[in-house]
Amino acid sequence: MAGIINYIKESFEELKSHVSWTPWAEAQNLTVLVAVFSIIFSLAIWGVDTVFSGVIKEYFNWIK
Repeated sequence: MAGIINYIKESFEELKSHVSWTPWAEAQNLTVLVAVFSIIFSLAIWGVDTVFSGVIKEYFNWIK
């Protein structure tokens, strides 16, 4: 159990003193950028899925 506590203490010390953090404004800009690209990508996938779904429905209606 002492090993786990020591590991957690060392991890926090590493985060405080040795990690270089991205400036807050840059992190916000990058977060917005990721959100925008995620929305665009999800809309593109939705569009392709809708088109393929329509094609498959028409195909099965045609072969009846």
